Amino acid sequence: MKIAVLGAGAIGAYVGAALHRGGADVHLIARGEHLRAIRAHGVRVNSPRGDFVARPHATDDPAEIGPVDYVFLGLKAHAYPSSGSLVAPLLGDRTAVVAGQNGIPWWYFHKLAGPYEGRRIEAVDPGGATSKVLPPERAVGCVVYPATVIEAPGVIRHLEGTRFSIGEPGGEISDRCTALSEAMVAGGLKCPVEPNLRDDIWIKLMGNVAFNPISALTRATMVDICRHLPTRRLVTQLMQETLDIAAKVGSTPDISIEKRLRGAEGVGHHKTSMLQDLEAGKQMELDAIVTAVVEMADITGADAPTLRAVHAATDLLAQRSTAGPENGGRTPEPVPA
Repeated sequence: MKIAVLGAGAIGAYVGAALHRGGADVHLIARGEHLRAIRAHGVRVNSPRGDFVARPHATDDPAEIGPVDYVFLGLKAHAYPSSGSLVAPLLGDRTAVVAGQNGIPWWYFHKLAGPYEGRRIEAVDPGGATSKVLPPERAVGCVVYPATVIEAPGVIRHLEGTRFSIGEPGGEISDRCTALSEAMVAGGLKCPVEPNLRDDIWIKLMGNVAFNPISALTRATMVDICRHLPTRRLVTQLMQETLDIAAKVGSTPDISIEKRLRGAEGVGHHKTSMLQDLEAGKQMELDAIVTAVVEMADITGADAPTLRAVHAATDLLAQRSTAGPENGGRTPEPVPA
C-alpha cells in the first residue's frame, strides 16, 4: 500500500509515522526546517503510549512520489482549493483522498440521499474549486480525534487519542476503507469504518463550532470557557443550534451537550486550534468550522441566531487579523505543511 501524506504537520506526520511503522509505503510531503529534520533523523513521536522513530521517505516535490493508493491531506481546509499542483502528481485512476480536516467537508452532500443531495457548500467549495481539485468520488471521509503538536522540527508530541474514524460518503463499507483501516490499525491507531460518518463529523463539530470561535474572541482556554457560567451557557446555545442544523440534514449524533461539555472541560487549559492560529498570525479555519455551518442553516431554513452572531464577530476578527499592518492587522503567513 502506497500512501502520500500531503501536509506532514502535527497530525500528518503522526499518521505517516504510524502507517510506516505498520508496514505501509509512506511518503511525507513537507517543507522547510521540518522537512530537513525528517530527512536527517526521521519523524520522532513522543507519546504517553510509547516513543518511537519512523523514517519514511520525505520530500517537498510530489512529482518524486507519483501516483499512490491514498493521499492523506494534512493541510488546513482553506488550502484545498489551491492544492491542485501538489495533488495532481499523486493521483492515479483509483487513488482515494482522505481528508483529515476539521469542520464540514467539501463532499458533505455527495451521495447524501434526500433533498440536498449534490448540493455544493460555497464556504468549503468556492465556485467548485475544491471539487475540481479533489473530486468528491475520490473522497474518503475522516474524523480526526488525536491531539498532536510539533514540538520541534521533525518531532511530534502526541498528547492524547488514537482514533481516526473513516467512511464513504455513500455509507458503504468499501474495500478501500477496509484496507486503509487495517493499515492504520497495524500502525497502532484506531480506525473504525463508520457507515454514517456524518454523525461523527457533527459530534466533533459540536465542540469546534462553539469553542474555537469563542476562544479566538476571548483568548481563553477550553476549561476557562467551561467554568465561566456566561460562556458555558453561550457554548450550550451554540451546540444546540448546531444539533438542530444537523437534524435538518438527517444527522442525529448520539451524544448529549452536557457530555460534550464535560469532555471539553476535562481537556484542561488547552488552546483551540483557532486560537493557536490567531496568535501565530495564520489564517483561521473559520470557513469549514463556522461559515459552512451558517451556510447550512441558510440552506435548511434554521434560525441559529447565536451561531450567526458569533460568526459575524469572528469573521470580522479574521479579516482584521489577516489584513496588512497598514490596516491594523497582521501580514498572513502561508499555511504550514
